[in-house]
Amino acid sequence: MAWIPGDQTGPKPAPPLPDANPKVLVTDLDGTLLGGDDTDRRRLRAALERHPEVTVVFATGRGLPSVERILRDDPLVPRPRWIIADVGASVIDGVGMSRVDLLESRLRLGWPGRRRVRSALAAFTELVHQDAVAQDGRCSFYLRPEQLSPQLTDAVRELGCGWTYSADRYFDVLPAAASKGNALALLARKHQWPMESLLVAGDSLNDLSLFLLGAHGVLMGNAEPALGERIPHGATVHRPDLRGAAAILSALENLGWVERTAAVVVGYHRPPVRRADGGWRPPLSPNGILPTLRSLFATTDMDAVWATSLVGGEAPHDGAPQGDAPHGEPPHDESHGRVSLHAAALHAAALRSAARETGLPLALLPVTSAQWTGYFHRACKETLWPVLMSQPERMRHDPAAWTQYETMNNRFADHISAHAARDATVWLHDYNLWLVPGLLRATRPDLRLGLFHHTPFPPPETFARIPEAARIRDSLACLDWAGFHTAVFADHFRRTLADGPRTPRTGIHPLGIDRPMVESLARSRAPQPRPRDAAALILSVERLDYAKAPLQKIQALSTLLAERPELRGRLRFRLVCPPPEPGIRAYATTREALERDITALNDAWRTDSWQPVDYIPRALPFAEVVDHYLAADVLWVTSLEDGMNLTAKEFIAAQAATGRSGVLVLSRSTGAASQLAPTALLTDPRSPRDLVDTLHRALTMPPGQRRTHMTRLAGLLDDPSPAAWAHRIITAIRQA
Repeated sequence: MAWIPGDQTGPKPAPPLPDANPKVLVTDLDGTLLGGDDTDRRRLRAALERHPEVTVVFATGRGLPSVERILRDDPLVPRPRWIIADVGASVIDGVGMSRVDLLESRLRLGWPGRRRVRSALAAFTELVHQDAVAQDGRCSFYLRPEQLSPQLTDAVRELGCGWTYSADRYFDVLPAAASKGNALALLARKHQWPMESLLVAGDSLNDLSLFLLGAHGVLMGNAEPALGERIPHGATVHRPDLRGAAAILSALENLGWVERTAAVVVGYHRPPVRRADGGWRPPLSPNGILPTLRSLFATTDMDAVWATSLVGGEAPHDGAPQGDAPHGEPPHDESHGRVSLHAAALHAAALRSAARETGLPLALLPVTSAQWTGYFHRACKETLWPVLMSQPERMRHDPAAWTQYETMNNRFADHISAHAARDATVWLHDYNLWLVPGLLRATRPDLRLGLFHHTPFPPPETFARIPEAARIRDSLACLDWAGFHTAVFADHFRRTLADGPRTPRTGIHPLGIDRPMVESLARSRAPQPRPRDAAALILSVERLDYAKAPLQKIQALSTLLAERPELRGRLRFRLVCPPPEPGIRAYATTREALERDITALNDAWRTDSWQPVDYIPRALPFAEVVDHYLAADVLWVTSLEDGMNLTAKEFIAAQAATGRSGVLVLSRSTGAASQLAPTALLTDPRSPRDLVDTLHRALTMPPGQRRTHMTRLAGLLDDPSPAAWAHRIITAIRQA
């Protein structure tokens, strides 16, 4: 028979299934959840937001109107699912703030009412009624400790009521069945929460009943001594020497309900892995900032976490709902305009699973593809990158994209703060997070903040061309320490901030390569000697970027072949030039022009057996890159600006390890030039004439001079290992 609405004989909805693994935090407010400073309260709220599977229950002496005011006015208070108020006489559903009448009626059974209680106790003039406090199902007074007498408590019992006394001040008369512990027991029975799934937190004697249930407990370091004395021995109660929110967070971490916050947080906009073939893969190159930071985590037991982004489509779902939202975005319950707790919990689990797969302590911040486009493709690459490359005329400023940059920096600041322990060291990287120092300093003054700039830092007059330069300067001034590859970049930074309120300490730490690994790989792949009459190979290995001057190279090669007919057929230029991720408009323009110019050059000079340019527009496994290093006679680096340029160092290591004598032509505008200038052939990529002449010098260098050249270059590779480099910087930030 079909069920008709209103027909009481029809089938009833099935009761909700209990959570298979519930986690419930039950916490007092004053002195407990509201205790401690804003830093600890913010850390606790962030941990609970990362773990929506932890149900929050308030257990407070306050009445509902007072709790509602706190939720309205205090942004650091987490939203409760349930509220036990009035010292256990009231139970409220935290979603709609409606009373759970069935439970309240059981807790208030036999309650004579506040008016009768006041009348019956009127003879006890030492009682001072709390007139300004909203009370429901209780009657509350102020009372000095020496005035708490057997006569008073007997009078309360004669009324058929119970009582609590706490903080040497508060005397509450309650229904006989009412207490925080009894209310929680009824709520737990209703939702089938086993006691081992509860963590109770309190600081005063009116919380004692919570600690008598057999649940996990956490006693505040600032608790009433009498509470600690009356908690039964053997109870599973965590007793940290911490106040308020810090104590609760410590207990949640000890139980494994939330991840432990870290003493060191590395903040970088990209993860150290890439999603490929259904799994997580390391970067193709073993050198650079991503492999360097991976080595930091692989070679140390440092208490550290890597806070980074996860762009939509990269995260595995592990059973999470497959809706219209991008894979990297938490699913939303559109009917309520807020994150669905169940969906958010599944999403959080998927992100933690991704971190586990990598074997790295990753903290992943989900970012939609649309957010990434505005933040990275537009604001970072079209507004900031041209200025860093000292080409402000290329800058395109889109206010909407800049809003995305601000939003992402805000999210990164919150994300980093959520994973940073008290007094943690935060190591930020590059211009992508320029606003984070100011945001963190405002909310987490306990943190030590450092930033390493892997890109060039422009002169003050160029930096000032950024539309938001003043705000960025204010943020960078909040750093404790800033690091650079060269003294020139550090000087630009100091002069840029010279008129501000403070200038961070600076350090010069040129990044090196994993030289033993490169040398070992080179020796294992050394090719056979080439014929004496083989064409000389000029090599460039660089990502597609106008700052690498690829167009200038093609023009210089064209000029060289026109001016030096004897070199036609005697040289080949191999350009390994993988494209950037799709969507960066300036790079797409560069690629179109580069491919057009390469085609024109090859068409102008090719023969049946030779063409001057061998163009490889894709990323190669590093072993193949080493093969190209070993085959090259000249490595041609022509960056208009470059923070370091590690390909130059890789080329030297590979050539020297196998007894080769290639020539390094190196732009004066690279960070590597500050180390390798005594021996490398320096070139000015802004001078077409210098590009041609320096390349010709490299191609015509006598064999003996070439051998001396490479030997001396190898002697200049005196950088610390990447892991040691990272350790030195963390130490510098801590000591700043």
